[in-house]
Amino acid sequence: MNIHEYQAKILLKEYGVKVPNGVFSDNIKDLIEKSKLLKTDKFVLKAQIHSGGRGKAGGVKIFNNLEELNKGAESLMGKTLVTQQTGPLGKKVKKLYVEEISMIEKEFYLACLIDRSSSKLIFISSDQGGMDIEEVAKEDPKKIFTTKLNSLKEISKIEYENIVKIFNLQNDEKEKTIEIIKNIQKMFVENDCSMIEINPLILTKNKDMVCLDAKINFDDNALFRHPNIESLRDLNEENKTEIEASNLGLSYVKLDGNIGCMVNDAGLAMATMDII
Repeated sequence: MNIHEYQAKILLKEYGVKVPNGVFSDNIKDLIEKSKLLKTDKFVLKAQIHSGGRGKAGGVKIFNNLEELNKGAESLMGKTLVTQQTGPLGKKVKKLYVEEISMIEKEFYLACLIDRSSSKLIFISSDQGGMDIEEVAKEDPKKIFTTKLNSLKEISKIEYENIVKIFNLQNDEKEKTIEIIKNIQKMFVENDCSMIEINPLILTKNKDMVCLDAKINFDDNALFRHPNIESLRDLNEENKTEIEASNLGLSYVKLDGNIGCMVNDAGLAMATMDII
């Protein structure tokens, strides 16, 4: 299960991870009223859809004042954004998020996920934050560092050092980043996440480490243990046929074309599709 950026940041904040102050709404008038409470000279407006690449599709914009923000929100609300992840049909924007602007000195990439080949939790770190990590991996794989954790309960000092090494931080900055990693790992395990991606994790001009963007996925099979997480599900972001199937206890993935595969195993499903 996926959640929106604003929901991810609320959860991260609960675990002691620093994020920019922000407000969200599905109503423009309400959004502007809430934005008046933010202590900022400029506003960052973000479309809330379940997809990466929003910035390139025009879903992330900066405005100098509330009047500009209002016009920008009116233009973005209801717009269909097409990204590499949405497919050609795109996704319609029904929720907006406004943040205080951050003064960025450096950008990094940090993600926590499960490595199924080793059955271990891993952290992926890079000093190429703010970019498509797939492109970085393709063009300069040495810029991406993977650290496998030996335990779900704690991270060793050596593992912390391996994760943050590529960031090349000073002592105080390094300690703040290690604290973020510690809290993300705790959040991952306690909530049965399948991925937590921070892109970018930033070092601000004031030498703070802040999660500027966040994407979190959860294991669907563990949602029965987390009703508070399941309540964050946004059905507007999901395929209607897939929703109907899930209500009947079926696993269904909507794809293009007019051939359907009915199978009883994930490996068999992929093999059948390959043969077709």
